This record gives sequence, structure tokens and C-alpha cells, in this order.
Amino acid sequence: MKALKVLLFLFFCQALASCNTPARTDTPAPAMSRPGTPAPVMAAGPDLCTTRDCLNVLVDDYLEALVAGEPERLPFARDAVFVENVTRKPIGSGLWETASALPGEFRIYVTDTVSRKVGFVGLMAAGDEPTLLGLRLQVSGDSIIVAEHIVAPITDDSALGKLIRPRPGFHTELAVAAQRSRDELLSIGYAYYDALDENDGTLAPFADDCVRLENGRQTSTNPNSATVFGKMMCGPQLSTNYFQYIDTINNRRVTVADPVTGLVMGLSHFRHSFANRETPVYNVEGVDSRDVSMFDPFDMPAMHIFKVGPEGQIHEIEAVGIIVPYLSATGWGW
Repeated sequence: MKALKVLLFLFFCQALASCNTPARTDTPAPAMSRPGTPAPVMAAGPDLCTTRDCLNVLVDDYLEALVAGEPERLPFARDAVFVENVTRKPIGSGLWETASALPGEFRIYVTDTVSRKVGFVGLMAAGDEPTLLGLRLQVSGDSIIVAEHIVAPITDDSALGKLIRPRPGFHTELAVAAQRSRDELLSIGYAYYDALDENDGTLAPFADDCVRLENGRQTSTNPNSATVFGKMMCGPQLSTNYFQYIDTINNRRVTVADPVTGLVMGLSHFRHSFANRETPVYNVEGVDSRDVSMFDPFDMPAMHIFKVGPEGQIHEIEAVGIIVPYLSATGWGW
């Protein structure tokens, strides 16, 4: 019954995607491959992908090969690195062995033609479980040299309801005159981690309508939240010291940004020792501390995608994260 429920949900999402995906208005990219068909034919020459369209289609081809369990369909470099959930693995293992259905309409792409990296978050299936995938690909020359996964099973029905389709801002392109530079977008992305780590919401340019979703759960600006913190806006929420239990945010990598959409992607590794079992809370009437004594130490590798508007403020945040043992290695040698 559970497997049937998952398949029906993903079938519904894919049906929406096939009906509602807007037509592309720029140069057509190579056709996507399908499971059971030959590998896609990439353009000959020293560069595999240098355009937004090509990088986006490379993600689609990657997902097709992933579900088919056929990494040989993709142009991986001989020494390509594959890391999944902070563990370095052979290409073809991990999600390559369990992916069972393509993402439906819930797909977010962050495409960076300067770094030749592309980030992606999408809801797919692994076995009989809805699974949120955070993906980063890096291209060099004619090959994929890095593939990185954050793979998070989604078991909460209310979270699934937020993962049917992306919020409109993630697909909205900005007028050329309203676009921020790539360097500015990267700086804004880094500022988010500073604001969170320093418990100071003024360190990042949050818009008043900023909404953060984490694995499909709305954790800010949520009028239906059971806690006063969940109802708060992104910036003021950080300034309450609510997140002081985060010891450090390591392995911060904000290297993918797309001025066309105003999207920027960051990867990081949160560490929580819970050495202090109670932390002070500020700026919240009637609440002066937070009890975290029920938590055991853990780490949380995560991917965040930020939508930055034409005024340079963060309006939407989409995050995918997993819990791993405390003081886990990152998979990248640090």
C-alpha cells in the first residue's frame, strides 16, 4: 500500500510537469535521454556544457541515467569524484542502486555558466520512498568531474504537500536590468550562513516575505506553526538566539549562482554537540530560554537554495538536509 501511494503521488507530479512545464524560448538544447535508450550524444569539442540550457539538460540526463542505474550513459571523467551524504563512493553505488522514479514537477535548477556547475533540488523516489535529492554537478572540459548528492527520505505527508511544485519565485527570470551580479549573489548566499552562525538576522538581507522550507517543512513565517519561533520572519527568527545550539557551520561552499533567476546555492555541514543543554532566547515575550536536553549530538549536511529578488533580498529558501553521526567527515577530505 505504501509503495502504491508513493507511485501514485509521483505519477501525479510527473503528469503535472508534463502538462504545465513552460516552453523554452531560448536556443533548444539536446534532447534528454530516456531509460532503455542509448546514451545522449554530446556535442563534440573541448567543452561539454557552456550554456544554461546545456547544463540544465545535463541534469535531466543525469536523472534519467540515475533512475536507469546506468552511469555509463554519462560522460564522467576517469577520476570523477562522487560523494553522497558526505561519504565518497564509487559512481554507480548509493542512490544509483535505489532510484526508482524521476522527479515530477518539483524541480529547481541553479545554473552557473561561469563555474560550469549546476545545482538541483527535486522530489523523486528511491525504492518505495519519496526522496528529496539535492544534487551538484561540475563540468570541466568534456567531462563531469564532480557529482554530489544529499539524499533525504520524506515521510511526512504535510511535507509532501509542499513538494508538489516549486514556489513560483524559483522559476521566475529577472529582467536584465534587475539582475544582480554573480559575485553579489554569492556574497548574499554566504551572508545567510553568517547570520545563522552568529544568531544575528541583520547580517543577511532577508525580505519581510522570506519563507524557509526544510525537507518540505515550513520553518519560518508560518502562521500555522505550533511555536512562536516558526511564526517569525526569517531575519527576526535568527536574532532570537533560537539556533545557538549550532556549534559551527563547516564546509561552506557557495559557488553556484544564476543572475538570470536570482538563485544561489550553498552546501554546508552543521555540527551540534548540545554541550549546553539550555540556551538563552532573546526578543521573544514570555520566553527566555530553550531546552535542548532531549537531543543527542549530530551533524547535518545540507543544501540551501536562495531566491534573491531585484532589490537584493532573500525571498525564498529551499533546503534539503540529513542527520549523520556527530563529527562525521565531509567526504571532501576536511
